[in-house]
Amino acid sequence: MATAGLDASTISTAATRLLALELYHADKVSLGRAAELCNTSGEEFMEFAARHNAALRHGSQELEEDLRTLERLGL
Repeated sequence: MATAGLDASTISTAATRLLALELYHADKVSLGRAAELCNTSGEEFMEFAARHNAALRHGSQELEEDLRTLERLGL
């Protein structure tokens, strides 16, 4: 894996992110849940998805998650 620029410590992270992206793309999880699976923020996951040319969608479930987050933050 060294020739691909990956070592044992980054393989798991890369695999998790790609799996979360596939779950999001297959509409199995929301954007927020995909980010949680990767232990990243929604913004970081969106940037990761964009680097992989993945189309982003923002449906009612994501809107509800955003509203709950705003309430939790007191905004």
